Amino acid sequence: MIGIRIASADDMPAVGGLAREALTLDAPEAPQLVARLADPPEGRTWTALVTSGLEGVVFASTSAVPGLGHVDLFAVRPEARGRGLGRALVVAAEGWLRDHGVREVRLAANPPCYAWPGIDVRYTPAVLLAESMGYERYRVAWNMTVDLAGYGPRDASAEPPATGTGYARAPSEEDDLARLAAAGATVRAAPAGQRDAVVAFARENWNDAWAWEAEHATGCHYAVRGGEILGFAAWGARPLWFGPMGTAESARGLGVGSVLLRCCLRELAATGQRTAQIGWVGPLAFYARTAGAWVERAFWLYNRSLA
Repeated sequence: MIGIRIASADDMPAVGGLAREALTLDAPEAPQLVARLADPPEGRTWTALVTSGLEGVVFASTSAVPGLGHVDLFAVRPEARGRGLGRALVVAAEGWLRDHGVREVRLAANPPCYAWPGIDVRYTPAVLLAESMGYERYRVAWNMTVDLAGYGPRDASAEPPATGTGYARAPSEEDDLARLAAAGATVRAAPAGQRDAVVAFARENWNDAWAWEAEHATGCHYAVRGGEILGFAAWGARPLWFGPMGTAESARGLGVGSVLLRCCLRELAATGQRTAQIGWVGPLAFYARTAGAWVERAFWLYNRSLA
């Protein structure tokens, strides 16, 4: 019999260490992911379940959509695999979700506070477990990677860094800023605690999830003209990833997005990262052309009925 219990706040440091050992593709940020999932948006119902010896963990949460729930993260220490712990944890999470009125469960992100869009295809044990339990793949999502070498302290004599995409990349945005200024627009940083206007802009033009991410991001920039916000970009809402970013319809074609993207990439480079992840990408060509980004991570999103 596998013992499973609800994790306490005191367990979270150990759970972060467990996640670091188990999630080899995300080891450096695994404790941050655990901390973020344990501090979700106000009003979200969630739980973290662990095995009695802290060999494994699963996070689960209910969605704003009635009857829908999510398994947000599950991980088992490498040395404890092969003993059925992962299956037992997911079954326990399904039971918790069922008790909270969930009829459909997804092994997929529950925005705005999530670990990944779905299961990274390279986490083979997780993929095999999901499919053996009857989960069906319903969508694929992608991340793109950016080389941050050209976004550190500027050296006017340095050659632009090479990329693997075939697109040229200009690491300086002075020309873009001058062009925006000529159009009456300026770009500003939005420090934490001073983002009410940006948050309202994201909510009005997109959704509550983007508004939450803009508010909780590590870094945020926006463009404004005549007191009207034209676009914004953020990073760190999902630890160490870039996004979300959006431009108002009235500002399309001004190049606002490219400038905001570069502002954020410079801040990410200043953290010491060599590369950055652009999460859950839609416009592949834009990021490839603007930042020399390439598709690197793919995620399978799964669901199944609990009825």
